[in-house]
Amino acid sequence: MQLDLNLLAALDALLEEGSVAGAAARLHVTAPAMSRSLGRIRRTSGDQILVRTGRTMTPTPYAIAVREQVHELLHQVQGVLAPSRELDLTTLERTFTLRWHDSLIALSGPALLAAVRGQAPGVRLRFVAESSIDTPELRRGEVDLEANANRPSAPDIRAEKVAESRLVIVVRQGHPLTRVKTVTAEQYAAAEHVTVSRRGNLSNALDDALARLGLTRRVVATAPTEAAALEFARGSDLLISVPEATTRSAVASPGLAVLPLPLELPSAPIYLSWHQRYDTDQAHAWLRGLARSTVAVCGAS
Repeated sequence: MQLDLNLLAALDALLEEGSVAGAAARLHVTAPAMSRSLGRIRRTSGDQILVRTGRTMTPTPYAIAVREQVHELLHQVQGVLAPSRELDLTTLERTFTLRWHDSLIALSGPALLAAVRGQAPGVRLRFVAESSIDTPELRRGEVDLEANANRPSAPDIRAEKVAESRLVIVVRQGHPLTRVKTVTAEQYAAAEHVTVSRRGNLSNALDDALARLGLTRRVVATAPTEAAALEFARGSDLLISVPEATTRSAVASPGLAVLPLPLELPSAPIYLSWHQRYDTDQAHAWLRGLARSTVAVCGAS
């Protein structure tokens, strides 16, 4: 059976107004058009709905029985087809899953959580670790928002660059390079290095920049996170090259020093990424706005 949802609105108006003329005025249609709708409702339901009693019309027992149900159904249909654009953060209850680079969680996560709790106490944040392989969680709706240095290429994934940070060198306090006036590319290449790679890659764009200068470096280890790599540097003469913003919390503790990188490289970008299904989701847009602000403040150099 194919039903015209307009009949639901007409039935609701007829039951509320108790007359064809009143229902027509309520829905801004002509009385003959409403009379035709009543005829179609009668044929569909097998009930008269409204019957004439003198100069007025009286609802049938069936009409009285379904009045509240019809009104509620119409309200639900309107909510689905014309959802409210009003977002009440004080009553919002939702859990967002965020797959962020570990250093961004450390830098921006606390500020984001504080902002969320201050505006929407019923919202929970699930920060999950990045994977060593590309995964489709954004597409499947298992992850709501990503934040890292990678710009997705899939056409259904939105990406917005919200910050960038230049690369710097991190070494232990007292490292020989801390005693030179300016670290040269040759000195940088001659040192031993630890790289950060979720996939365990031993080379990256830094090696390409060195190769253009006719230089090479020796990478003795990789670490999956910057926090782990910094610990290698803290206890040895190894160098680690990371975005400056991600070193702020680490170098605040004793034992590490930050030096300028002696190579011409573009700043490392930070992207927020989400699936296009959330473009008009008011709650998701609100969270994106907070994430954009906290990452830009905490992540930019």
